[in-house]
Amino acid sequence: MPDDGFSWFSQYWSSAVIAALVVTAAVVDLRHGKVPNWLTYPAILIGLLGHAVVGYASGGVFWGSTEQMGLAGALQGFAMGFSPLLLCWLAGGIGGGDAKLMGAVGALGGWRLVLGAMLFGFVIAGLMAVVVMIRKRIVRRTVRRVWHTIILLIIPGARPADPTGPDSPTVPLAVALCLGTFVAMFELYIR
Repeated sequence: MPDDGFSWFSQYWSSAVIAALVVTAAVVDLRHGKVPNWLTYPAILIGLLGHAVVGYASGGVFWGSTEQMGLAGALQGFAMGFSPLLLCWLAGGIGGGDAKLMGAVGALGGWRLVLGAMLFGFVIAGLMAVVVMIRKRIVRRTVRRVWHTIILLIIPGARPADPTGPDSPTVPLAVALCLGTFVAMFELYIR
């Protein structure tokens, strides 16, 4: 296909949407403590429809081609980002908005990007949690709670209690996922 300007757009349009999405999600999470549906649902829809249209318009097919992600790649990315975090949300570990945020990143950027974003995001969230524990001087208490829960998980028939308490600090996961997404984007683009 000749380089008519559309080929550049067809490759990088989603990167701009992803950047705006994760930065907005991080800011809203810092201010309000959650990632709202008004942000995630339109982003998921933009990812699915955008890749279907751009894939078709750039000479591929609606469903996807080797050059373009298409609808199939967007659906695969959505599932890869949303499913694992849905399980975490159902277990009570994260908010539902974080799961939808990663589903949107997957729909926009594909499965490779969203896997990297989650990996880097969770490493960053872990580092943020350690910093919070040190600042609040609750490292020993937290380690003791987690260790107690692990022991109870090993004992057959035992029911572990929630290792967190009402005074347990939290970290804004959307901030960590935002940073993780930028690291993953950088990694993919330098390859």
